[in-house]
Amino acid sequence: MDTASFDSELSLFKYDDLDPVPEAYRDLDPARRQERIAAVRAELGDDVLVLGHNYQREEIVELADFVGDSYALSTRAAEADAETVVFAGVTFMAESADIITDADQSVVLPSVEASCPMAGMAEALQVDAAWADLTEVASADSIVPICYMNSYADLKAFCGEHGGLVCTSSNAARAFEWALDRGETVLFLPDKHLGVNTARDLGIDDATVIYDPWDPDGLDPATALDNDLVVWDGYCQVHDRFTTDHVEAVRAEDPEVSVVVHPECRPSVVESADAVGSTAQIRTLIEDADPGETWAVGTEIHMVNHLDRWADADVRALCGDACSDCNAMRQIDPAAVLWVLESIADGSTPNVVSVDPETAEYARTALDRMLDL
Repeated sequence: MDTASFDSELSLFKYDDLDPVPEAYRDLDPARRQERIAAVRAELGDDVLVLGHNYQREEIVELADFVGDSYALSTRAAEADAETVVFAGVTFMAESADIITDADQSVVLPSVEASCPMAGMAEALQVDAAWADLTEVASADSIVPICYMNSYADLKAFCGEHGGLVCTSSNAARAFEWALDRGETVLFLPDKHLGVNTARDLGIDDATVIYDPWDPDGLDPATALDNDLVVWDGYCQVHDRFTTDHVEAVRAEDPEVSVVVHPECRPSVVESADAVGSTAQIRTLIEDADPGETWAVGTEIHMVNHLDRWADADVRALCGDACSDCNAMRQIDPAAVLWVLESIADGSTPNVVSVDPETAEYARTALDRMLDL
């Protein structure tokens, strides 16, 4: 598969072939809705697995069989015997689950609108154009592409085909080191903050530049390739909102507070925090904290609220009332979950996310390289 074959066709299914939740489900009384969810879950039994991402609202987390971060949930899906996986996450997560599950398993996304804005900041056509510009001035073998797990399947496949790999926020440093052993420059997509924060950890931040795909008069390819790391100018809208003012304010209010943030936050925020970690690492840190500890957490607000319920420590949101939820995760609500469950029970499974075999093969290659680390 050559680079030119990466077009928008795969992305189209995310919007054109997924159905919206019928209005009849939107109008249900919450108590009646919960009764119907319980009834259909009992009817379907082990044939259906419901996965809930950490960023989901409490009602979704409570009805999920497993709660976790994106790749951990995909792994759960692959390990399960369930015929159908209902993934209460966003599109790229459902794609990853489809890539690593068996062919006889179906992955369902409850809402047509659940599409990660950051993943959409690195569309295939943009990446193709950037790759063409970069490989005009350097050998393709000298550039190793890495994409964050928070990316569409076609971008994962792009990295797999061109000798690169996928990384998570917890293994990004190892992935960068792996790539720098194999090429002269790493192209990292789509999260600039994770890229710059990882570069700082590795001591290569002085040899890191940010590439803006929207700026036709921006970074010259030759200049970019003089660096160890070229970082795509994308970001998570939730984590980009945190500032050092938030850190200073929470410490002024309580000098004993400790601050932990996600590495998708701005570098200045990461530098000012007491700890930094992936979603799973933050969850472990807070759940292991002593009852007398106070933690301000810089990540998605539903995740913070879950930790406040689950942990013995005093947990608060880093940005207080100004904190935001993930607007993509917000699209999946109990009405959507009920609709897909009852549809499955009726034999008309909606919103099946299916990555085409060729794309899945290359994407799986990129994922396997990550696991080999």
